[in-house]
Amino acid sequence: MRTYICLAAFVAGAQAFQAQPQRSAVGSSSALFAYVPAGFTPESWKAYKAKEKAKQAKQNLGGVGPRGFKSRSMQSFQEAMERGEAEHLLPVFNANERIKKGELKKEDIPYMQRGGAWDNSDVKGAKQKKWLSSDKDYSKGGFKKEQSVSIFGYGAGLDWTGAKGRRGPAESVPGAAPKFGWNYKAPNVKSMGVKTAAPKKTVARKTQPTSDDKPKKFFGLF
Repeated sequence: MRTYICLAAFVAGAQAFQAQPQRSAVGSSSALFAYVPAGFTPESWKAYKAKEKAKQAKQNLGGVGPRGFKSRSMQSFQEAMERGEAEHLLPVFNANERIKKGELKKEDIPYMQRGGAWDNSDVKGAKQKKWLSSDKDYSKGGFKKEQSVSIFGYGAGLDWTGAKGRRGPAESVPGAAPKFGWNYKAPNVKSMGVKTAAPKKTVARKTQPTSDDKPKKFFGLF
C-alpha cells in the first residue's frame, strides 16, 4: 500500500514539471469599436463631427483681424464720412429689450455689437448701405494688406527664420550669406580699374645755411 502511494506521488510530481499545452488563439474573435461619447450613436457622432468641421472651415481661424463681425477698411469709412454716408457708431444699451419693445430695429444696433456686417447685409429686409470702389478693392483681397503682421506696418515682416532671400549683391544661393576666402581682400580703386592722376614730383632745392641752422654749443655761447 505504501508503495502505491509513493508511486502516485512521484507521477503527480513529474506531471507538474511538464509544459502545459498552450491554447490556440485561432478561432477567438474580438470586436474593435471607435470612440463614441456618451449620448451619441456612431451615426450621430459622425454627423456631428462633419457639421463642426464645416463650421470651422467658414470661420477662417488662421486669419488676422476682428472676428464676429464684418468690417470695412478705414479708408472706405473716411471716404463715406466725407460724403455724408457714414458716421461714428456708439454702443446701444439694453439693445435686445428695446428691439422687443419695438423702440429700435435690428439694423439700428451697431454691426460690431450685433455681430453683423457694416452694410447691414446680415439683417433680412434692412436697407443695405452703398459700397464704394475702395470697399470692392478691400473685399477682393485688399484686406490682406491691411492685415499685415509686419512690425513696420505693411510688408513681409522680418526674416525670423532666415529662409528669405537677402537684398544686396548677387548671391549664388538665394538666402545664403556671401562666402569669402581666407585671403580675401576688399576691392580698391586700383583693382577696379579707375585711372587716377600721377602724383607730381617735387624737387628739393638747396639753400644756404643760416645762423639759425648752425648747431648750438654749450648754453648757446660756445
